[in-house]
Amino acid sequence: MKKLIVALIATSAAIGAAQAQTTQTQPRAYVGVGIATADHVNSSVGGLTNVDSDGYKASGKIFGGYEFDQNWGVEAGYTDFRNSDFNYTANGVNGSGRTKGNSYYVAGKYNYPVNDQFAVYGKLGLQHSERKLESAALNLKDTDTGAYGAVGVQYNLNQQVALTAEYERYGKSKAIGAKADAWTVGARYSF
Repeated sequence: MKKLIVALIATSAAIGAAQAQTTQTQPRAYVGVGIATADHVNSSVGGLTNVDSDGYKASGKIFGGYEFDQNWGVEAGYTDFRNSDFNYTANGVNGSGRTKGNSYYVAGKYNYPVNDQFAVYGKLGLQHSERKLESAALNLKDTDTGAYGAVGVQYNLNQQVALTAEYERYGKSKAIGAKADAWTVGARYSF
């Protein structure tokens, strides 16, 4: 998956590199891919002690949106928080398991262009997250529907291709699997 994401980013950058840089004022749609990373901690599950997990793991994200003008837009996305292995002790017995999860969101987006190449933005909306924990002794599922928020920076390589980096918050704190806080880097292509 990492090779595919890198290939998509490189292809998008190469396609857009030949096009002239101009300030965007027309409405337009965009799609993008990203690499999100969140800490996989499972220490808040009742009855488990000595929990040791994989920690931060890179995961895939896809997103798309529509910009009404240079400031306002909407965006929707999906992040697949990869499987994470963990070890634990329960009632003096050692065990192991796996967590997995994903999140969907839809949000309004405010973009503030600093100049033709650089912008900062914020997103606010709704998200739905699902986390699962599977082991020989436990099978737990945690779902959450609530607020989504993000702040980020965008660097425009040209009018169509941009690189992004952002901090995202997917609802409330999670008891199992990936935490609600994620750091994401990505690339997007505007039509």
